[in-house]
Amino acid sequence: MTGPVQVQEHSNHVAISMDDGKANALSFAMFEGMNAGLDAAAAAGKSVVISGRAGKFSAGFDLSVMMGGGDDMLRLMRMGADLSKRMLSFDTPVLLGVSGHALAMGALLCLSADYRVGLAGAYKLGLNEVAIGMTLPWFGVELAQSRLEETHLSNAVGLAHIYDPESAVEAGFLDEAVAEDAFAARLDSMLEHFATLDMTAHRGTKLRLREGFLARLDQALDRDFGEAA
Repeated sequence: MTGPVQVQEHSNHVAISMDDGKANALSFAMFEGMNAGLDAAAAAGKSVVISGRAGKFSAGFDLSVMMGGGDDMLRLMRMGADLSKRMLSFDTPVLLGVSGHALAMGALLCLSADYRVGLAGAYKLGLNEVAIGMTLPWFGVELAQSRLEETHLSNAVGLAHIYDPESAVEAGFLDEAVAEDAFAARLDSMLEHFATLDMTAHRGTKLRLREGFLARLDQALDRDFGEAA
């Protein structure tokens, strides 16, 4: 696949790799590529791992679109919100390899996956919207309230606190942070574990576990976009 997203099917998973050569801005093309990867995983009934380029997971929404406002801005935001919802309710486990900086919508993706492995190092993770003059959308607030530790919520969302990978584990953006020389092996280990799961049971249990969360997310999408999710 050409473009900023590469999709590869393996024996027990589908790998979705983001690399636009820059900050991995979440553009229309990036979202289209990621959804194509999820389509492939759904068709194959396999787990998914989503990762970024070395040092960069994602800096968030494409600012050239966001600063332009209007319909394009709303359409891009909706694609991000829909991707988060899709990841949260996906039929198979969704693993993130958070390979570096993850900010704004990049950090919201961290709140949308089943398991998040971060790369330890001098990387920044967090919701910096308030610092750059943006009010966090309702769907982002719901993701934060549902996935972040309560003691970190005000600091992370209202004060735009930026975390390193180790403190991001404490806050709830990541499940673990591992050294660079162990990063790929840890992702492989998690994917091997996922392959032992009964996917029908996984999906049914995940939907039960997140039933209330997903209902609240739909309400948030309605507040953001003025239509049912």
